[in-house]
Parts: sequence; structure tokens; C-alpha cells
Amino acid sequence: MTISGKQFIRGAAATLSIAALALTAACGSDTAQDAADNTQANSGDLTQQTVTPGKLTIATGDPAYEPWVLNDDPESGEGYEAAVAYAVAEQLGFDADDVVWTRTTFDAAIAPGPKDWDMNIQQFGITDERKQAVDFSSGYYKDTRAVIVKKDGKFANATSLADLKDAVVGATVGTQGYTYAKEKINDNVQTFNDDASLAQALDAGQIDALVADTTVCVYMVQSGQVADGVVIGRIAGSEDKDGMGIVLPKDSPLTEATTKAVDDLEADGTLQKLQDQWLAEYTSDLPELA
Repeated sequence: MTISGKQFIRGAAATLSIAALALTAACGSDTAQDAADNTQANSGDLTQQTVTPGKLTIATGDPAYEPWVLNDDPESGEGYEAAVAYAVAEQLGFDADDVVWTRTTFDAAIAPGPKDWDMNIQQFGITDERKQAVDFSSGYYKDTRAVIVKKDGKFANATSLADLKDAVVGATVGTQGYTYAKEKINDNVQTFNDDASLAQALDAGQIDALVADTTVCVYMVQSGQVADGVVIGRIAGSEDKDGMGIVLPKDSPLTEATTKAVDDLEADGTLQKLQDQWLAEYTSDLPELA
């Protein structure tokens, strides 16, 4: 049987039409899936807008110190910041099992650029300078700055900041402790990379006094990080203006909801209860240093 030219063309056209339909169906399927994925991402379901959808990745320090995190174990939820983190996660719609912890340095967390976590909590003071690189929630705690000296040191009897004007003072770099030490005591402030190094410097006699957050100072003395150390008082007027905030990547889709979560926890008394539970022994009355 001979196939005419016209019949051959019709057959070829039909074959091409079928192939085109199959390709269109496949492309349509991919497009539909993409649309579904985009709809899910833009649905307002915050649990799907995280670094790992369905999980909330929270970073903290390495190590993380008491009273913020007990035993360097944020997964336990013990310690003020660990407890706040889980309370915020619940407000955002995450179960405790959906929280994934990771570690970062303090400086890396507030540096510009992309992040591989959704939020970071390690006593970040809220400042306009830092807001240029990252987002903040509203404050979850307002700390003050305090001073530690050695009981047997030459400044053991200091009762004012003026008494420390000739002291060699230390503070952790980039902290408000450093800012207040330099502004209120003297210009020659030695800096250290972390609180542990700062405590060791005072313990070893490299510095005469240190300035840090009041909670940190009390812990350093109670834990023996500074042997025979004493917290001589809080620096007058050193309470955080805006407090410590949770850090989020710049323009994070979680920023607004995280801020609302912190505000709601403040309004319903949860933050105060957690402060009473985890910080009470670190915020006892201390004399003011003016």
C-alpha cells in the first residue's frame, strides 16, 4: 500500500501534536507545582517561611552562659533566654520539637549578609547601628552594667566611679560594658573577645576591675570565674534603653511576628515570670555607682 505525501504530512503533524500536548502537560505540571510552592511560601504560614520550612532554627552563643542558658544546653529550655526562645517559638506556631539550635559568635550574628538561621538570641543590645545590618524584635529584658573588683585588690573599697579613675579596667569588645567603662570610668579600657577571657584577666590580675552586664557580673562571682571577686555595684543610669532583642536577618519575614510575640509575652506576664524564675538571684539589690 502506498502512502501519499499528504497522508504522510497529516501523520507527522498528528505525531507532533501528540508530543506537543505531552510536553505542555509536563510543563503545566511543573508550573502548577511551582505555583503551589509559591502559594505555600506566601500563604502567611510563618512555619513555611523559615530557613528550613517547618523548623525554626535559633542560634545562640558558643558557649552559652548562665543564667541565659543552663549547662550550655539550650535544647533543655532552661535558663532565661532558652526559655524565652521556646515561648516565642510557640507564639509563632512551632512545637518545641520543631526548634533547631545552632551556634554563632556574637560579632558574626550582627554582621551584614545572609544568615543560615531564623533568629539569634545571646544578649544583643538593640542599637541603631546594628539595625542597619539586622532586624530586632522588641526587647525581652533590660539589664544594667556593673563592676567587679578583687576583694584583696587596691580598689576593693571603691564606692564610686571616681574611685576607679586610676584603675586598669577591662570589658568585652563591642558591648555596652565597654561603652560605659570608657564613658564613665576612664578612656584606657582593655578589651577582650568574650566574657570568659575578661573574667580570667581580672582573676589573673591583668586588670583591676571589669565592667559587664549585671547578670553576667553576679554569675562570674557566684560561679568562681573570678576568685575572691566582688560586685561593688551597678553603674547609675546604665539600664538598657531598648533592652536586649532577638536578632533576625535583615528584612526577615518573621520580624513582625517575632516582635508581636515578645510584646504579647510581656503583656501577659510571661516574661516577668521567666525573669523571676531564672534571673531573680542575679538581680538582687546592689548599690549604685555614680
